[in-house]
Amino acid sequence: MFNRDARGASRIDMLIGKSAKVHGDVEFTGGLHIDGHVFGAVRAYGEGESSVSVGEDGIVEQGVVATHVVIDGIVRGDVQATGKVALGPGARVLGNVQYGTIESAAGAEIAGKLVPAEPITAKVVEKAGKSPHKAPGKAAKG
Repeated sequence: MFNRDARGASRIDMLIGKSAKVHGDVEFTGGLHIDGHVFGAVRAYGEGESSVSVGEDGIVEQGVVATHVVIDGIVRGDVQATGKVALGPGARVLGNVQYGTIESAAGAEIAGKLVPAEPITAKVVEKAGKSPHKAPGKAAKG
């Protein structure tokens, strides 16, 4: 059940090791794995897909924002992902979790709300001023 199939989740461009302590926010592109302690927020930037994985020994103090998020450690703060959120058995989230899709192993804990992310396609259509739904009563011609 708990696999690392989230697109890009296995790619690691940056590693914060078990003995590392980062005081401040971490901004990155690509993939980030955290086994240490981040005393700040973790945020992906740029247009491409991004992934964050928080290992069993990893702690993030002010939330995580990325396309895909895998947690098996502790996150104090909100988790925001438009893609997949995967929570391992050691996951502890003290905040809300916004997700595109979610997967949770037995033992994972969330002290907050689960909030489905608004689909990206709906945002694009809404900005264009068009409704994604057909007008009622009109049948497709075929």
